[in-house]
Order: sequence, then structure tokens, then C-alpha cells
Amino acid sequence: MTTTATTPRARRAHRWRAVAWGVVGVIALAALWELYKLVGPADGWLVGAQEGVTGSGIRLLPRTSDLAMPHIWEMFARIVEPVTRASGALPLGVVVLLAALTSLGVAALGWLVGVVVGFVLALLMLGFRIAERAVLPFVILSQTVPLIALAPLIRNWGSRLEFGAFSWESWMSVVIIASYLAFFPVAVGALRGLQSPDAAHLDLMRSYAAGWWTTLFRLRLPASVPFLIPALRLAAANAVVGTVVAEISVGFTGGIGRLILETAVAASSDPAKPWAPILGAVLLGLVAAGFVALLAAFLSPFRRQETVA
Repeated sequence: MTTTATTPRARRAHRWRAVAWGVVGVIALAALWELYKLVGPADGWLVGAQEGVTGSGIRLLPRTSDLAMPHIWEMFARIVEPVTRASGALPLGVVVLLAALTSLGVAALGWLVGVVVGFVLALLMLGFRIAERAVLPFVILSQTVPLIALAPLIRNWGSRLEFGAFSWESWMSVVIIASYLAFFPVAVGALRGLQSPDAAHLDLMRSYAAGWWTTLFRLRLPASVPFLIPALRLAAANAVVGTVVAEISVGFTGGIGRLILETAVAASSDPAKPWAPILGAVLLGLVAAGFVALLAAFLSPFRRQETVA
């Protein structure tokens, strides 16, 4: 007789412990920031600098001056202040929120495209062994292309497309780049999961005269969930990173990536301002991870449970 090793109450307690440790981690990071600012060198630690030569040497420790490293409370205080001194300017936090929502929509679309492409490739490699040998190496090699070099090419190629009244928008380039980073973990994770059923289970499906599609839906897909959830989580993170970087590279305005670039210009006169969109990008990643966590909870009935005799 077997029973599940974890009860619903134990799972809830585990989730609350995870949330508590997450809060503790954030507090510890803020405390470490302030501690280093207190004891760290104001000009950092520069090794190998040549006198009179600007930019020489290697900086091993960052500077702790108020210009380079503002206090935590200064960053949060800046969020509620107007983004500019112009009359009627919105608070910086509202501007960051609107930009984050724009980037979230683009990242979600890129994630969805990447998931579809990655899963289709996994099915293709599952169905044809020759396809796995031919496609999988190129899937892996695709991730070695520098994103900063790929973004302008995609924008240039997209701008050349003409289909009647259709015109290529900059946000489409961002979606392509986000999906380019998102499809890889899904393709590899889904393939690994679809190939995970034991040979005995596959032989049992054959003994029942189950076809390829029946075996896929009744056996392989449920078995792939434990592999697919981490892949979807990594794909969501990659889509957010790809969106933020691509917004800067292709010149897409309105997103959090472009806002980071715009606020960085004011770092010398308003050092706390550039950190607000950076925090917004962090929250954007947390929202993406939270969505995948909800998806994992929905698919939890298909996840394998540890058993004890």
C-alpha cells in the first residue's frame, strides 16, 4: 500500500515557508546593500590604473558614493515623486508601472510564441529520430548567437517585409527576439519529458493497440509535466530578459527597457531615478515567474508524487 508523502496542509505550509524565505532574502539583500555602502570605499577599488589615463585599470569593487550607490530609502522615496519637474508630470512609480505593463504584454506574446515553436520542435524530434539528430544541434547552437547582434538584424529584415497594408512595427521585432530566447528551454525540456515514460509503459500502450497520438496524450504529455514546468519557468525569464534587451536594441519606446536607458541619462543629477525602472524590471520577472507558478498549480494533478511504502 502506498500513500502520498505530502498532504495538502504540508504543501500549503511549504508554500508559505517559500514566501517567507523570499521576503527574508529581499530584506537581507537590502541590508547587504546598506552595509557595503557603510563600510565600502567611496571610490571603489581600482587595480592597475595609470596616472593621467582615464578608464585605465580594473575596478574590483564598486563605488559607494551617493552618486553611484544611493540609499535604499532614497530609491523608494524617488518612486513617489514626479518623473520630471514639468507641471502635471506623473509620479515616477506610475511611469514605471505603465512601462512594465507594456513590456509584460510584449514578453507574454514572445513567451507564447516561443512555447508553441519549442513544443512543435519537440514533437518533431520525438516523432522522427533523424529530425532529433538534425535539429537538436542547431537548437543548441542558436543560443550562442549574441542577442545584441541579432536584434538589429531582425529589425532590418522585418522592415523589408511588405504585404499590402501590413507594416512591420518595432514591437514585433521585440516579440521575435523574446520568443527566440524562450523557445530553447521549452524544446529541450519538452523533448526530455516526452521521452521520459518507461519502456514498460510504452509496451503496455502498444499491447492495447494505442496509436501514436493516443500514447502522446494519455502517457507522454502527463509524464512530461515535471520536465515542462521548469522549462516554462526558464522560458518566461528568458522572454522578460529578451524583451528588456531588445527594447533598447531596436528602439522600441514605451517599455521598461527603453525607460532604463532614458533614466540612465539623469544618473549624474538624480542618482536614485535610474533604479526605479530597474526595480520595475525585477518585478516584471517576478510576475512572469508567478504566472508560471499558477500554471504549475493547474497542472499539479499530472505531476509525479513521491510515494512511501
